[in-house]
Amino acid sequence: MSTETTRTTTSAPGSRRSARPDRAAWGFLLPFVALFLLTFVLPLGYAVYQSLLTPVRSGPLGLGPATLGFAGLDNYALALEQSAFLESFARVLLFGLVQIPVMLLLSTTLALALDTLSHRWAGILRAAYFLPYGIPGVIASILWGFLYVPGVSPIVDLLGKAGLAPDFLGYGNVLWSIANIVIWEFAGYNMLVIVAQLKAIPQELYEAARIDGASAWQTAVRIKLPLARPALVLTGVFSIIGTLQLFVEPLVIKPLTSAVTSSYTPNLSAYNEAFANNNIYLAAAESVILALAASVLSFGFLSLVNRKERRDAR
Repeated sequence: MSTETTRTTTSAPGSRRSARPDRAAWGFLLPFVALFLLTFVLPLGYAVYQSLLTPVRSGPLGLGPATLGFAGLDNYALALEQSAFLESFARVLLFGLVQIPVMLLLSTTLALALDTLSHRWAGILRAAYFLPYGIPGVIASILWGFLYVPGVSPIVDLLGKAGLAPDFLGYGNVLWSIANIVIWEFAGYNMLVIVAQLKAIPQELYEAARIDGASAWQTAVRIKLPLARPALVLTGVFSIIGTLQLFVEPLVIKPLTSAVTSSYTPNLSAYNEAFANNNIYLAAAESVILALAASVLSFGFLSLVNRKERRDAR
């Protein structure tokens, strides 16, 4: 007489699970993947496709109907041959070298100050500092534009009575006037990111530092800043990308001063080529070059930071 036995295998709590993702996980992931493809990959691919095309005129004197032809890298070569486009890159790089450290230093200082205040005052000040970020960039640029125009700005009038005559919209100052607008807009946002990182630091570390007799300055330098490094890196990457995408502020300031040209920044140059010169193919090439530059600088910055972290860990 034989008995049929059935074996049931149960996985132990510590057993190794299958590396294949569950179907439920893919179900949750698919909406993001679809949205990512629709809003990022497809537009980027279409921009690359357009950058490889050029209109070809037919008929006598080129007055016939235009057809699209393959241009290869001609649009990229034409973009890189334009001195105004190259100068716009140099301008935003100079802008970033000054504006990004100043804004991150201000955001970090505000975050450290708010972290030491009582909960009541910290909440009020945090909302006040973050409020400029909630104002659209166009509105913020218009507001600051009025504050820069002589005869309208109370700031210019007060400085004039003090014997000073600042020209905020002059050739040598307008870039830093735009930097002031950007700092005013985004310092509060970066501060909030850093504050969130500071709140995640275990309180036991602060208590141990207090027992060891560490001052507030030593606690900030030895504990808070090192542990807030991921937030500082994140805000640094966002600032690099935002600097290269500078568009709204110079576009709004442009009617107020002749110092801001149609190709003052790479984004403005691409916008001008597409909607003023009706050359969407050259504009697409400039946009792709801008995207590549943003990727190289962002990943270069991350690589530099990671290399320094590995060196410090040894």
